[in-house]
Amino acid sequence: MTQVKARWEHYEHGADIGVRGLGASKGEAFEQAALALTAAIADPAAVRPLERIELGCEAPDDELLLAEWLNALVYEMATRRMLFSRFAVRLEGTRLTGAAWGETVDVARHDPAVEVKGATYTTLRVAPQGEGWLAQTVVDV
Repeated sequence: MTQVKARWEHYEHGADIGVRGLGASKGEAFEQAALALTAAIADPAAVRPLERIELGCEAPDDELLLAEWLNALVYEMATRRMLFSRFAVRLEGTRLTGAAWGETVDVARHDPAVEVKGATYTTLRVAPQGEGWLAQTVVDV
């Protein structure tokens, strides 16, 4: 059996940006989608995981839960003026409990490229893929 390597990627979608997370578990795919969200704004490697923020959300299905998770992160980034580079997700049915580690935005060091306004339902998908899971959607920039 091949071990799934957790990773994130972007994909083209008009003026917006597709964010995709792949992982061995559904939770890991959600974590990688969050990392792709950060990478749409700045290099995640430049964001130090100094402060931990707890998050929680609930939705009727996996796809809507992914959108809620990413939108909760967008809200935290906007209100706290932070970027995040490390994530932990625990899924229990239709409930997500998570944490994000990051730091206050330093424009000179992080050089933010765009402002993400929120996750959309465009190409929203959470599904098994090969030996692992895929979690993707388009974010409005």
